[in-house]
Amino acid sequence: MKLTARYHFAASHRLVSPALTQEENARLYGKCNYPFGHGHDYVLDVTVEGPRDESGQVILRDALNEWVGQRVIRQLDHLNLNTDVAELGGKVTTTENLAFAVEKMLAAGWPHKARLAAVRISETARNTFELQTSELQTSGVQTSELQTSELG
Repeated sequence: MKLTARYHFAASHRLVSPALTQEENARLYGKCNYPFGHGHDYVLDVTVEGPRDESGQVILRDALNEWVGQRVIRQLDHLNLNTDVAELGGKVTTTENLAFAVEKMLAAGWPHKARLAAVRISETARNTFELQTSELQTSGVQTSELQTSELG
């Protein structure tokens, strides 16, 4: 069984690659390369999966809310993704990279019986990015595969 919980946070960023010239960045990232950055009101969906426990739930909602609040929302809300988020250091702050960072933030020390199954981030009403997580059978190392959808 799966449960998806929804969260919200606001953050600013600028899409810029130090490997590119100013002109190349402007051409590649367009208005998202604006020198002073821009912001989004992000919607984060966290999906967990597992059997129901003795309480009849996949996960205790309060425990999940506390974990996401501490591990993600407090680390991202009203911050600059380029300068204030260590997990994005040295990376272009695309929402694809943000999804990987959020998954890493959540997965580190994950204490719940339910498995972290997916992280989905809506940047705008038109752009949503979903990261499906899976366990490698051989090594137990958490990996991810990215699915991107443009909605609208």
